[in-house]
Amino acid sequence: MSIVKRNNVVFPSLMNEILRPDWFGGMDSFNHNIPAVNVKENETEFELEMAIPGRKKEDLKVEIDNDVLTVSSEVESEDTKNEDNYTRREFSFSSFKRVFTLPETVDLDKIDASYVDGILKFVMPKKEEALPKPKRAITVA
Repeated sequence: MSIVKRNNVVFPSLMNEILRPDWFGGMDSFNHNIPAVNVKENETEFELEMAIPGRKKEDLKVEIDNDVLTVSSEVESEDTKNEDNYTRREFSFSSFKRVFTLPETVDLDKIDASYVDGILKFVMPKKEEALPKPKRAITVA
């Protein structure tokens, strides 16, 4: 037997908003403006990809301080339309900030970043001492 959740409410989205289980800021009220991130690791490097569509390179601020990578952006725009007897002004503001603690094995001086088609990609090579050592044969005397 399985439990089936039914939502037989006339206005489900309104009722879900009023009666939602998380009023104190957990995952139900998660900010969807924060870019999604993929992190990959292979033997020689880390790759970090962030989906940030609709921004320009100049809108992005990237900093590294004490093994902490910070990516942030603020975009503000204003649209004014004057017609016969009214003026309409619309404001738009969008910002985010993501912070990543980098492992000690990352060579901070060789980090490379690129922004292509809405994807901000970091390639972070590992330090030489963190790379895996090749197998070697030991002769038994």
